[in-house]
Amino acid sequence: MMSNNEEIRNRQSKTYTAQDISVLKGLEPVRRRPAMYIGGTDNQGLHHLVWEILDNAVDEAINGFATTIEVVLDEDCNGIEITDDGRGIPVDLHKDSGRPALETILTTLHAGGKFNPGSYSHAGGLHGVGASVVNALSLELIAKVRRDGAEFRQSFRQGVPEGPMTQLRNSQQTGTSIFFRPDPEIFGACRFAPQEIREVLKARAYLHRGLKIVFHDKANRRSETFLFKDGIQEFLAHLVQDRGKKPTQDFVFFLERAEDPRIEIALQWTDDTGEFIRCYANGVYTPNGGTHEQGLKTGVVRAVRNFIDTHELQPKGLTLAAEDIREGLCAILSIYLTNPQFQGQTKDRLNNPEVTAQVAGVVGSALEAYFQSNGSIARAIVARTILAARARAASREAVAQVKRKSVVSHRLNLPGKLADCESAQAADCELFIVEGDSAGGSAKQARNRKFQAILPLRGKVLNTEQANLSKILNNKEISDILSAIGCGMGKTFDVSALRYHKIIVLTDADSDGHHIATLMLTFFFRYLPDLVRGGFVYLGMPPLYRIEAGKNQTLWAWDDEEKSEILRRLEGKVKLDGVTRFKGLGEMSPEQLKATTMDPASRTLLRVCIMDELEADLAVNELMGRDPSARYRFVMERAQEANDIDL
Repeated sequence: MMSNNEEIRNRQSKTYTAQDISVLKGLEPVRRRPAMYIGGTDNQGLHHLVWEILDNAVDEAINGFATTIEVVLDEDCNGIEITDDGRGIPVDLHKDSGRPALETILTTLHAGGKFNPGSYSHAGGLHGVGASVVNALSLELIAKVRRDGAEFRQSFRQGVPEGPMTQLRNSQQTGTSIFFRPDPEIFGACRFAPQEIREVLKARAYLHRGLKIVFHDKANRRSETFLFKDGIQEFLAHLVQDRGKKPTQDFVFFLERAEDPRIEIALQWTDDTGEFIRCYANGVYTPNGGTHEQGLKTGVVRAVRNFIDTHELQPKGLTLAAEDIREGLCAILSIYLTNPQFQGQTKDRLNNPEVTAQVAGVVGSALEAYFQSNGSIARAIVARTILAARARAASREAVAQVKRKSVVSHRLNLPGKLADCESAQAADCELFIVEGDSAGGSAKQARNRKFQAILPLRGKVLNTEQANLSKILNNKEISDILSAIGCGMGKTFDVSALRYHKIIVLTDADSDGHHIATLMLTFFFRYLPDLVRGGFVYLGMPPLYRIEAGKNQTLWAWDDEEKSEILRRLEGKVKLDGVTRFKGLGEMSPEQLKATTMDPASRTLLRVCIMDELEADLAVNELMGRDPSARYRFVMERAQEANDIDL
């Protein structure tokens, strides 16, 4: 007994004969399976038709035969014409097809001039299918060619010639013009997007400096001309600005190599937390990168690592990953190859295996030489890399704990000892992180409740440079600070959730107070660096001395030097008991604390800034890290300065 499925298979095998084999001729395979050639029949596939014709025009410019490309988009966004002033598609009879070369190219797959190395030294259109695919998928296509002293025309419908090629008139100009209207049977109601076409045309003009591209957008009744003399350097500045990023260093590295393969690179580091690399091969954008992009990444990482090794800038116990070095990198790479190997007809990836080593070698050596000649720029990039590595390491260790402990979503979650302010406008609010409950009590009485909050700390803060993140987040004082400020930490950091735009570390004016302030700044620098970079962190400046000069004159001195200067200036007017040294903030009355330290009208605040991130990183690591030898060297080098320190 046979099953039903077996019976069906037997019946099908007997009826499956040579008569069931179809041989698709001409352009019929394209119309049957358009996705094989353009990736799909959606908007992306529709615009791929434009890029195919545009690539052919750009190929003429790449090889020095064209200087201008003109693109005209119809009012209904359903027809487009692309014209170049290149050599013009050949119109003489093709020996194999017996038809004009123009008709052969537009109606035959794998027919074109890119297979002959004598016609094009570099080209983005390689497979000889681009123009014929566009023709196959167009309701109508009209080709005009100017060459050999005349202008020629031929029209097509769904890839089939409507008649023979005709000569229109005499012409001394040269070039090719292709007008086409996509077939609604293939693309339905899809229409060309003027803004998308505009951006691609602008990018091509950036990429090929000196090439003029004119875009007539009849749908929006405007015309634009794109012509950039500085090419990809201007393109890089445009991309950085367009993405809302800012360069972290005032430089652009530009490299141009004329030898084969031709290479152009422009790059810089920005304040982005990721990397943005845009790569082109023979003028074709490769959104999925490929071997040329890998070569660029390898070369950049190699150059930075070599600079770090040469100048011994590698921090102990810290691993610098390639992604740390490339964090914030924004780059444009354009490469021209004699025989590029693209992935598929859509050309979204370059696969030439030899290109990785070629690009890496060129970029690595040139960028390293640039760093050696521009040490301050290189050191700033290294500093950025180190901070990225520390932040990444901290983030990996604490993802779960940070989510649980650091984000404040409601006032009920605030630490109990926080005396919060009344205002909910973060831009107006200030948080004083105060040393000790006694000082906290005075500060609470001295504050303006509307916009000033007080968070007292007990004892010295944990040294976060030496502790692991788990210990840090389990520390009560650190946990209270994170809860109070509300912006989270690590991957959950969100500056828009910051509850106070002034975070003021207020400690005693003596050496113990300075130590606590240093511990606090270490925490902010290591784990909340964007608060420091954003100018949200301050140091309060309480006076160390009160000087009474007569009944109605009270002066304040912030250190011994200032006290001596005041006494010298008021010689004979200050009694022996007229100088009071405060042992701490707790000894100051609320009125004194308000007048000298908390009232915006009379206080002095120091904003914490990072002038050199690499120097700052090294200083924090040496002074607060686990290696005591670095601190010993620091103390011995400055031993003389320690004579005046109050112990």
